[in-house]
Amino acid sequence: MFSVIHSVGLFGLNAFPVTVEAEVTRGHQQFDISGLPDAGIKESRERVHSAVNAAHIPFPKGKVLMNLAPADVRKSGSSFDLAIFVALLQAIGVLRMDLSKSIFIGELGLGGKTHSIRGALPMTMLARKNGFCEVYVPVDNVKEASVIDGISVYGIENVNELIAHLQKIHPLSPAPVHTPEASHTQQILDFCDVRGQQKARHGVELAAAGGHNILLVGTPGSGKSMIANRLPSILPEMTRAEILETTNVYSVSGELSPEHPLITERPFRAPHHSVSAAGLIGGGSIPAPGEISLAHNGVLFLDELAEFDRRTLEILRQPLETRTVTISRAAGTASYPCSIMLVAAMNPCPCGYYGSPLKKCTCSQDAVKRYLARISGPMLDRFDMRVDVDPVSYQDLSSTEKTESSAAIRERVERARQRQKERFAGTEIHCNAAMPDNLLREFCKMDKNAEALLQSIFERFGMSARAHSRLQKVALSSADLHGRELIQREDIAAAVQFRGFESKYLR
Repeated sequence: MFSVIHSVGLFGLNAFPVTVEAEVTRGHQQFDISGLPDAGIKESRERVHSAVNAAHIPFPKGKVLMNLAPADVRKSGSSFDLAIFVALLQAIGVLRMDLSKSIFIGELGLGGKTHSIRGALPMTMLARKNGFCEVYVPVDNVKEASVIDGISVYGIENVNELIAHLQKIHPLSPAPVHTPEASHTQQILDFCDVRGQQKARHGVELAAAGGHNILLVGTPGSGKSMIANRLPSILPEMTRAEILETTNVYSVSGELSPEHPLITERPFRAPHHSVSAAGLIGGGSIPAPGEISLAHNGVLFLDELAEFDRRTLEILRQPLETRTVTISRAAGTASYPCSIMLVAAMNPCPCGYYGSPLKKCTCSQDAVKRYLARISGPMLDRFDMRVDVDPVSYQDLSSTEKTESSAAIRERVERARQRQKERFAGTEIHCNAAMPDNLLREFCKMDKNAEALLQSIFERFGMSARAHSRLQKVALSSADLHGRELIQREDIAAAVQFRGFESKYLR
C-alpha cells in the first residue's frame, strides 16, 4: 500500500515543497524515515505511533517506510509529523479521499494533540504560490497562516478532529482571512517626558523622518537611553508588506505567540553589550535570525556601544550597507532581511565625564583615545548622524511647561515619510536612508547656496565619498520635514551639524 501527501520544509526564511511518500508492506514490524531527516524528524516515529493509538486505529504490523522527497535536501524540525500521520492513514486505507491539493504542517503530541510550529507564515505563502487549495496547521498557528488569502486554512486541534473533517463526519470551516493592520497602542514611553535636550530631540526626529542611523554621545545621566527608548513612539505605522516581512522573521525564530501572531508595531531590539556575534547577526547549524534581523523594519539599539566586543561590531558593517544578512553553514546558506535604524549610545570616556561642563573627567588623554578607538572609523562612518547629548540643566528639569508629545512629532515624521513614499513609488526603497547612491543626482536637488555650502564643507573636513552621500540624504530628510522641494542651505547646515564634525566628545 502506497500514498503521497504534501508538506513544506523550511531553511532560514526559504520554504521548499516536501513530498511525504508512505509505503506499508508485509514483514517484521518496523518504522523507518528516509530523505535526510534530522534527529527531530526521526523522533516523529514515536510521536506518530502514539497519535495513531490515541485515534484508536490499529497500527500496521508490517514494515512502514516514509520518504521525504527530495531526498538530497536535509530536513529539520518537527513540522512533518502531521503529514507523516496522514500519509500513514492513507496508506493503510483509513483515509481514501484525494488530498493532492492539500498541505499538512504540524507537530503532534503523544496524545494526538497538535503543537505550534515555527515558520507557518512562509510555509503557507509557498503553498499558495505552488497552487495548493488547502493548508492544515496547528490551531495555535491558524491566525498566523490565515493572513495569506487565496488559500483555505484549517486549524487542527487534534488528530481525531482532523480525521472527522477529512471523512466529512464533522467538517471544519476554514479560518477567515486575517487582515493585519499596523497600530500605535497607547505608548507608555512618550517624548513629553524628556526635559530639555532640544538638539537631541530634533536629531532623533530627523533620523526617524529619513530612517537614518544615529549615535548619541554624552555623559552618564544626560538622557541618551531615555531618548532612544522613545524612538519607536514617533516612527510611522507599518505597511502590510512590512508587517508580513517582519512577521516572517519572527515566525521562523519561534518568537510569535497565539495571542500576538503578527508583528504590527515596529520592533525595538536592545541586546546587552555582552551579546555574541551569533546572537547579533544570527547563526547555528541551521542558521537562525539574530537581533539585527529581529529588528527588521524597526530599531536596533546598542546601548554602551564602546563596551561591545569590537569584532562583533565589525560584523555589522556589511549588513548595514546591504540590509541583508547571509549566513553560510555546511547545511546550506540562509539569508535574512535587516532593514533597520541603528541607534547607539555611548559615553565619551571610561569615567564618562570627558567634555562635561559639570564634572571633571578623571581619565588621561591616552585612556580617552583608547576608549574612543574601540569604535573603528568604518563603523563610525555607518552612522549618518552623531549627536552630542549634554547634561540637562536644573531649569529644564524643574520646569512645569509641557514638552511636545510623541504624537505631535510622529505627525511630522509621517508627512515626511509620505513624501518619500511618493518619491520612490514603484521601487523597493522605503526611506531616504535606503536610497542607493546612483539616485542622488535625481532626487537630492539643491539650490546654489546649498551646493556652495556642501562644497566648502567637503573641502574643509576632507569627507569620504560615503560621508558625502549620507550628508545629502540627511539634508533631503530635513527638506522633507519642512516640506521643501529643493534642499536649501538650512538643510545642509542641519546635516553638517548632526554629522558631528565639530563634536566636543568625538574629536
